[in-house]
Amino acid sequence: MSRKPKANPQHGRKANQKMKPYLVLQYLLKYTDENHAAPADAIVEYLRDDLGIEAERRSIYRDIDEINKALWLLENADDAATIFDAEKAIDTDDYDSEKFIVYDKHLKGFRVVRRKYELSDIRLMAECIYASRYISQSEAERLVDIIKGFISEEQAKEIRTDALVTARLRTLNKSTLRNVSTIYDAMSKMIEGEKHIPEKISFQYLKYTIDDLEKQTERRKGAKYIVSPYKLIINDGNYYLLAFDDYSHEMRTYRVDRMKSINRIGEPREGAEAFSAIDMKTYTQRVFSMYGGEKQRVGIRFVSSLLDTAVERFGHTNVNYSRSDDHHFTVFADVEISEQFFGWICGFGTKAVIQSPASVVEQYKEYLQKILSKY
Repeated sequence: MSRKPKANPQHGRKANQKMKPYLVLQYLLKYTDENHAAPADAIVEYLRDDLGIEAERRSIYRDIDEINKALWLLENADDAATIFDAEKAIDTDDYDSEKFIVYDKHLKGFRVVRRKYELSDIRLMAECIYASRYISQSEAERLVDIIKGFISEEQAKEIRTDALVTARLRTLNKSTLRNVSTIYDAMSKMIEGEKHIPEKISFQYLKYTIDDLEKQTERRKGAKYIVSPYKLIINDGNYYLLAFDDYSHEMRTYRVDRMKSINRIGEPREGAEAFSAIDMKTYTQRVFSMYGGEKQRVGIRFVSSLLDTAVERFGHTNVNYSRSDDHHFTVFADVEISEQFFGWICGFGTKAVIQSPASVVEQYKEYLQKILSKY
């Protein structure tokens, strides 16, 4: 009777052995940086205890050498043929100075010295994510966890975001990122390699109610809005959609984090002429900063310390700044006159004075009198 051959207990390990250089690279990316290194013995121990892969110290040196060659060639090889001829392709001087992994004599171990992103890059991206009001708390934490994967574990601990997390009123809508993706698809002219005609979307629009500030309810008793989307805009930490409204036949802006149940409806979008008439360079400045109204050329005198504030608000295009005296400057800019604009000016108290035209000065006086009449 023939006997079946015994299973080789090392078979699984041999299969994993082929992945060893890759696993060594992942270990070094995760646990080493400019202040932390890993000796060969620690890598051997990790492979054996955590992954069941036997290794010798000498093999770790060989693995790291192969990793350095492979990464250098992928970055520098002129064509595929040179990738398979390492000895000819690698320039010794460049190769030695551009290694991805080196042995650090001071830290007595190997460490990654070249990464796609620096700690400062990841910290800035994390702060931008947390500062975005349109991203919910849970989404923000998930995204930051993703980008932390580009730096070591110890570096990830240095990313401090507590102040930003607690300082901003964040959206309650956990679907904002999916909403953005749906809107981009609706506006796209190509989807998955196929031609696509930009189409309308439908959604419900949310609002707060005084009865329950922890939950938003639908406007218009839940009736659907139908719009033709044209542009996504980020302003003051919020995401807005610029779209042509089916009902009013006007260009309108909508807060994306207040949009619910967004769907593409297959109807070709409208409003191309209305969109083309918008000057996007000044649109956000006019709409988000001054909230709409009749546009007029206005002269405003500010105290000198508010120059940065004025430039950030009005910009440089078609705006004139001049020194009034040693303590004041005057700005002339096109402004859409509204109560929101007057409220913005009022916030500076005596540090900002509308000087022209006389009609806008009178409107501002009436605005102030209306406020006084409430006291």
